Formats: sequence, C-alpha cells, structure tokens
Amino acid sequence: MANLSVLRPTLAFNVCSSRAPSGRLVGSRAWRNGLAAVAPASVVVAGKWQSTHARARRQTKALVPAVSPRPLQLIRHASVVSAGSSASAGPTAAPAVTYSTAAEPQSVPYAQLTVGVPKEIYLNERRVALTPQNVALLLKKGFGKVLVERGAGASADFPDEAYDRAGATLVDHPQQVWSGADVVLKVRGPIPSEIDLMKAHQTVISFLQPAQNKPLVDKLAAAKATSFAMDLIPRISRAQVFDALSSMANIAGYKAVLEASNNFGRFLTGQVTAAGKIPPCKVLVIGAGVAGLSAIATARRLGAIVRGFDTRPAAREQVQSLGAEFIEVDIKEDGSGAGGYAKEMSKEFIEAEMKLFYEQAREVDIIVTTALIPGKPAPKLITKSMLEAMKPGSVVVDLAAEAGGNCEKTKPGELYVYKDVKIIGYTDLPSRLPTQSSTLYSNNVTKFLLSMAPKDKEFGIDLADEVVRGAVVTLKGD
Repeated sequence: MANLSVLRPTLAFNVCSSRAPSGRLVGSRAWRNGLAAVAPASVVVAGKWQSTHARARRQTKALVPAVSPRPLQLIRHASVVSAGSSASAGPTAAPAVTYSTAAEPQSVPYAQLTVGVPKEIYLNERRVALTPQNVALLLKKGFGKVLVERGAGASADFPDEAYDRAGATLVDHPQQVWSGADVVLKVRGPIPSEIDLMKAHQTVISFLQPAQNKPLVDKLAAAKATSFAMDLIPRISRAQVFDALSSMANIAGYKAVLEASNNFGRFLTGQVTAAGKIPPCKVLVIGAGVAGLSAIATARRLGAIVRGFDTRPAAREQVQSLGAEFIEVDIKEDGSGAGGYAKEMSKEFIEAEMKLFYEQAREVDIIVTTALIPGKPAPKLITKSMLEAMKPGSVVVDLAAEAGGNCEKTKPGELYVYKDVKIIGYTDLPSRLPTQSSTLYSNNVTKFLLSMAPKDKEFGIDLADEVVRGAVVTLKGD
C-alpha cells in the first residue's frame, strides 16, 4: 500500500516562496503577479509530486484573481525613497522607483521667454539694468528674445549700437517692453505709470525697498505681478554673486570720499613743498560695512589719516587691515546683528559713542557716515552741536540720507551748508558712476535670473531656495 504524507498548507508571499523537494516554486505564478496567496494543501504521492504541484498552482490561480497594481503618480524630488527587490527573493528583480511627496516648481523653457529692459525714468537715475555683454549671455543661454528700449543705456555709455550687436531687439516705446516681456529687469522699482503697463503674472526684478514702499508693493500685488527685490538678497556665501546691494555700497563708499574731496578746500594727502608743509586731512568713517570699508580704503589711497568706528567688534581687524585706526568706546557691547548688519544699541552705549563722536568732530576734517539698521530709520549720530564744533570748511557725507540720515541737518538729495560745514546728502552716488554701477548691477541681476532654473535651461520659482524665498516680494499677486 502506498505511503501517504500530508503536508501543512504553505503560504506564498511576494517577498519569499516555498520550495518543494523537487526544487520547483510553489505559487510562482502568483508571486510574479505581485499577489499574496494561500496555496491549498498539497498531497505528496510517491512518484507523483509534479502533477499534484501543478494542480495546486491551478487551484491557486482560480481562487485569487490577477490584479494589476495601479502605478503611483508621484514626482521626483531631492528627498527620495527607492523601492526595489530584496536580495534574490524572487525570480525577477523589481525596477527601482523614486518617490516624493513634494511637487517640483513649475518652469518654462528659456526659449519661450522674453526679457525686457526699459529705460530708467526715476529722477537723476543714469544706470541701466542690463549691459550689452549680459544681453549676449542671456541669448546664449537660450532665452528667446531680449527687448531693450532705445536710449536705455545711453547715460551709462552703452549705446544702442552695442545692444544691437549683442543681439537685442530695440524698441521705441516703454509700452512695447512691458507688453512684450515676460521678465522685466530694472534698477529702480517701477513707478505707477509703469505698473499700469504691466500684464498679469509678469515678473519684475529690481531694487524695491518694500519696507519703505508699501504702496508700490500693493500696486504690484493688484497687478498680479511676481516681483523680486535685489535689496533683499540674503547675505550668505552662496548669494554673494547676486548681492547688488553690496555692489552699490562699494561704489557709494568710493564716490563719497571723492565728493568730500571735491568739496574740501585742501589736499587729502600731506606734502612737504618749497612753499611749506601741508598736513594730511583727517577722515572719520562711521560704520565699517561694505560702504564704510570702501570709503576707508579710498581715503587711505588718497593719503588721508583715517579713523574707523563700528559697533561690531569683528570690524576692528577689517579696519586695521586697511591701514586705518579703529576707535571705540569703553563700554563693551556687541552690536552684531542678523545678516552682517548692526543692531540697535543700549542707551548707555549710545551716550558713550555720542561723546566719542563729539570729540572726534573737533579734530577731523571729513566725516563719512554709513550707519543703517534694517527696517528702521537711520540712527542720528551727528548732532547740531557736533557740526558747530567742527572746523570751518569741514565736510560731512551722509550715505544714510535716503533712510533719514545719520546727521541731524542732512537734506536728502542735496548739498546743505550749516555753520560753514558742508553736508552732502546725495542719494544717487552709485548713479554718479553709471558705467561701473551698471556693469556690476547687470552682473548681479543676470546671475540671479539664471540661478532660478529648477531644470536646465528653464525658468522657475523654487521657494525652497533660501535666496529666492528671501528676495521674493509678491508671487502672482500674493
């Protein structure tokens, strides 16, 4: 009589399988279909395993219908989970799939975009947002067209012929730029008449100063525009190539010393001549940021004796490295704020520094002030009593004039004389060097535009990018 051996039911999973003594897979068809099935009891009769195993497979197929899993409609992203087959668990390895829960930013191919450059119409503005060199660069990168208003670069010594040679399309009226461009590059923010020419979902990149220009921001939002402020670029290492504010501050510091020299009645450098000895000019620079350090370096090159002051202890080494004397108060307080800016100081510290400034005002010939606190009016550091203590013919250059001024008698945009002391409150110092300013600004804004590329040769706004998130002011009106 044949010996019968009854086996227990065998489970067949999608990651493992049971093997019969003959080495064949139990439920292999079910495994290939991605199913988890329970194989029926198999009876092994001596010499007849193959037919019993085949019967079990047919029963399994009848009991469990084939199901085609629905493919996941997910998007590729930086944070990924790769799903693949475990080591030799089945006869066929599942292909690796990349999943994500975050959507990619929408992007548009460069070839479908037009960049526009209107002529700056702000009073005394002589800069242009894009130089011919960078027009050629954008076209080389794949942008469809660059519209430039005729005369846009004339004040900065970039003639229309140079733009034409670079491949730009010259137009006669600003309306043609605003109506035809998808991305508009400017230096100053658009004025109301320009906003009226904008089309919905247009992108504008310029200096905006949104904290001081809420009506402008409201108008941009009402126009459903996307706007970026070049003055809000975060001060981080990766964003240095986009930092137009630092580029303009560097020029402003340089030009401030030249303006002071033009209005000062003597040499800045000391000389010994046959007619007598000429003492060097003494210069005090308040604030050792980008503009302050530029002013210090320029005054030193012209031969002046320079002193620098800053509330941040870290500025000491920078001032001294330029050959200037670093002066400070007796109170130890760190004025370092976020993003490399200074913070508001204590009452005791302010009283001590005001005493120091009064003493310095009696000695020096030129004072250059650069102190700014983000989001607040410029602190008043030079009082009327200090001006009255200065020598006749002395000069004060207030680089914070546009934010209210560091000097009590500053008149923004003007040169004002108080008690024989000339107070320069020009707010357009970078524009007084238009060629150099335009070149640096154009480099900054071009690199910023090209950085917004989630995909190769495509423009898109990725708010996960720290630089983009910091600079955006309005996004399609929001």
